[in-house]
Amino acid sequence: MEDEKSSYRISDMQASQRPRERLEELGAGSLNDAELLAILIRVGLPGENAVQVGQRLLNKMGGLYGIHRADFSDVCQEKGIGRAKAAQIKAAIELGRRMVRDNPEEAVTIHSPQDAADLVMYDMVALEQEELRVILLDTRNRVIKIEEVYRGSLNASQVRVGELFKSAVKRSAASLIVVHNHPSGDPTPSPDDIAITRAIIQAGKLMDVEVLDHLIIGRGRFISLKERGLGFGS
Repeated sequence: MEDEKSSYRISDMQASQRPRERLEELGAGSLNDAELLAILIRVGLPGENAVQVGQRLLNKMGGLYGIHRADFSDVCQEKGIGRAKAAQIKAAIELGRRMVRDNPEEAVTIHSPQDAADLVMYDMVALEQEELRVILLDTRNRVIKIEEVYRGSLNASQVRVGELFKSAVKRSAASLIVVHNHPSGDPTPSPDDIAITRAIIQAGKLMDVEVLDHLIIGRGRFISLKERGLGFGS
């Protein structure tokens, strides 16, 4: 059981440094990840305030994406966390994931690979197996729909490229962006990834649907094959 009397509380910090007060005054966007976690953690440990506990958790787990991927039991076992705080942290992250999932396309226009990655990374980074999705766009690069097309190891001989364009044709999409994840956390493209990209681009030309990019999502980062010149001819 936590000894709150000997713990370092947020209330022990100067008022101008307290995360809750700063959130009320400046908004949640002004807080860093450790400060947001501190609001959930609330009570720290002797010699370590809640913000420091939050920062230690981020460092140990590999950031918010790492906490998202970690088992509940692993988060519980971190010093200063416990079951109740772990549940609050996991619940907050899941609420964020559901907000993105439930309406990812609202008023979104894609201007860059980063814009596309931001739509799916939060969700896809936690997947335990490979999954391929397509982001369908209209003539002004506004998102029409994000659809899962394939789940399982992506192999150039197994993936049916035509499946990627069914929804694009049905929804009259002008272009699409292909996205898939690497559960290992390393987004480095494999030879199969490059081969699949070439096949998708060729199919897109036949279907009159431009393939703008192929993104590979890793742990907290991504790679654009188009930016790397992989699979996209000059």
